[in-house]
Amino acid sequence: MRAHEQYPGYFITVEGPDGAGKTTLLNHLIPHLSDQLSRPLITTREPGGVPIAEEIRQMILDKTHTTLDARTEALLYAASRRQHLVEKVLPALNRGEVVLCDRFVDSSVAYQGYGRQLGSEAILSINQFATEGLEPDATIYCDLSAEIGLERIRKHREEAEQNRLDQEDIAFHRAVVSGYADLKQTAGDRFLIVDASMSEEAMKQSALSQLQERFPALFTQTVNK
Repeated sequence: MRAHEQYPGYFITVEGPDGAGKTTLLNHLIPHLSDQLSRPLITTREPGGVPIAEEIRQMILDKTHTTLDARTEALLYAASRRQHLVEKVLPALNRGEVVLCDRFVDSSVAYQGYGRQLGSEAILSINQFATEGLEPDATIYCDLSAEIGLERIRKHREEAEQNRLDQEDIAFHRAVVSGYADLKQTAGDRFLIVDASMSEEAMKQSALSQLQERFPALFTQTVNK
């Protein structure tokens, strides 16, 4: 069930394959949304967002953890997600705030369900337990091919900055993009698609325009185009 059907607040997530510019988009969106929304904006990320979940994040993404089992990885993501929801997301939704989160369950489906070949049903089952069925009200998806995303990672991130998932081969990243493609088909109107091959400014305007169209009551002014 989508968040606003259960809580007075709104839950918006941002998704995309590695290298799609998701974090850059968020950095551009946050100041504009803070000014334009009629409710307080809470920003957070997964895995992480609260101290316990951040510790799990470090464990998952550590490049030295080369023996981390795929199912262990999936369970760690779900555990981190649960703690994050209980400590940060659900209290904000109960207060009627807008929560903007970098990644959520869709990432687990794409990365562990498809990338690790554990299957989407298994990942959804684990996360159904972790989230009690909570779904975002909207998901901004940064759409980019695996090839371009991986090229960007290798070009713009020093090796020391790359995490364990960044260093997976192209087959893994193609599987992740395939997972997101299937999610776009099954998520109904939840996905707001942003072409990640556009400029940073164009991506920001696309995301803002789609959010305003979807949730006009949340905005105090018209988004500049």
